Amino acid sequence: MELTDKRILVTGGAGLIGSALARRLVTDNDVVVVDDLSNGIEASVPDDATFIEGDLTNEGVVAKAIDEQTDIVFHLAADKYVNAAQPREQFETNGEMTYNLLERMAAVGVEHIAFTSSSTVYGEAPRPTPEDYAPLEPISEYGAAKLSEESLLSVYAHSHDFTVWNFRFANIVGPRYGAGVVPDFIYKLSEDPETLTIRGNGRQEKSYMTLTECIDAMCYVVEHADQPVNTYNLGTRTTTSVNRIADIVADEMGVDPDYEYTGGDRGWDGDVPKMRLSIEKLAALGWEPSTASDQAIRNGVQEILDGAENEPHLS
Repeated sequence: MELTDKRILVTGGAGLIGSALARRLVTDNDVVVVDDLSNGIEASVPDDATFIEGDLTNEGVVAKAIDEQTDIVFHLAADKYVNAAQPREQFETNGEMTYNLLERMAAVGVEHIAFTSSSTVYGEAPRPTPEDYAPLEPISEYGAAKLSEESLLSVYAHSHDFTVWNFRFANIVGPRYGAGVVPDFIYKLSEDPETLTIRGNGRQEKSYMTLTECIDAMCYVVEHADQPVNTYNLGTRTTTSVNRIADIVADEMGVDPDYEYTGGDRGWDGDVPKMRLSIEKLAALGWEPSTASDQAIRNGVQEILDGAENEPHLS
């Protein structure tokens, strides 16, 4: 599906990835952004996009966002915290948003949806993990919710003639990266440059991808993959440990802290300590990242530090 001269809905379009995607798409398309601003900020939405503030568990908001003129939905809206304080509420909310969107799309004849899933659907799988790895056994409610949403999307692909693109993300870093280990370390070291507390043992190791390359990959896959269900890992061939992230953050901030550890091999309940996604399927389609995981982290730290004064929600 060529992403030109289309009417495109981006849910969660005021967040890190959603706003970057909206900015990419708005140049050649009519873009509508819907976001409840629980995680994103309205100032991140491009001026040329139509913005709707609202909660997608509200069917009236969904009806306002999607009409017969909509060509494709990029569904990024979600409660994104793997260790959410209210996991049942998170599971139900994320599922309800997706179901509401699909029902509305079917009602008005919109048949294309790109969904941001997660590497957490795999659970603790062998590395590198391909898209056809089975059985999928997530270890967090967040991962279970993403997997259930993928299943629902499959139903609409096969029973309602939808075309679905599922993106199973690694960790994405960019200038307004407001949650996760990188901004957590930046905040802690800005408060106390002498000591850094690291969750777990610091040997957790995962892939990190730049925001720019994430958006490039998403758009490329939508334009080049055309099966009823198109599931692609988005990540890098390399990984970065939490200790290495701490080293990079400290180096960029010009500090030399002592590290203290909370212990254990996980940063939190439901954390997958080691993750590396296979991107061979993505490469076979014709696209792969050029930035290694360590450099993606360094770029992200620099972008956050450069923009910190203008992004108070990061602190």
